[in-house]
Amino acid sequence: MIDVQSQYDFRNINVDKVGVKDIRYPITVLDRDNGVQHTVASINMYVNLPREFKGTHMSRFVEILNECHGNIDIREFSKVLATMQERLNAESAHMEIAFPYFVKKQSPVTVTDGLMEYGCRVSGSVNHGTDCDLILEVNVPITTVCPCSKEISDCGAHNQRGMVKLAVRFRRFVWIEDLVRLVEQAASCEVYSILKRPDEKYVTEKAYENPKFVEDVVRDIARDLKKDANILWFKVDVENFESIHNHSAYACIERYKR
Repeated sequence: MIDVQSQYDFRNINVDKVGVKDIRYPITVLDRDNGVQHTVASINMYVNLPREFKGTHMSRFVEILNECHGNIDIREFSKVLATMQERLNAESAHMEIAFPYFVKKQSPVTVTDGLMEYGCRVSGSVNHGTDCDLILEVNVPITTVCPCSKEISDCGAHNQRGMVKLAVRFRRFVWIEDLVRLVEQAASCEVYSILKRPDEKYVTEKAYENPKFVEDVVRDIARDLKKDANILWFKVDVENFESIHNHSAYACIERYKR
């Protein structure tokens, strides 16, 4: 049969990225406490397309994914990307995997079991024979209490739920759970999936005694990451969904470590 994709293209324009997006696929990821965890991911896969070719072979992306048998190991990302380069005759390859990750978490007083969901994303790229550029991102919900509100009010202070997006480049393997814990420790209080009344009393009082602006949260996380020799680069976004304003509060720090 005629291979239309491999036919010559006369427009003389390189395509930076071409491939498939939003493949819903069951995957297995490493879980520090249980060995592995089964979840469902949304996967994007791309390669570059040289100017002389009309198109890429889309089916090959899914074939490569099927060969992984759903086992997505962050330590094997570079091998998958190398396979994409080889099969699609490409100089660069890119893959992005977004998935929910669940951690068993007990409430602080009644020790009631619950499952917390954290949105995670792994993205990797190789270009022209360079080493694999790998980024791990976690999205962690938090609670904050406004220091200004506490200071100026005769009683009480406004609090809100927020979201921290932490992305890192690293030297050695990083556990998702460790990044989650680092973020939660920087909040006024962490978020739980289930709380009984004694638990609710505890988290309310803990947050009140530990007020944080978004600036405080992002700086505390950045300070801890700067101390970690395994982290090469990080970006921290903190957004508070304000309870008394019609807007969100936001802060961001991005750093390359030398």
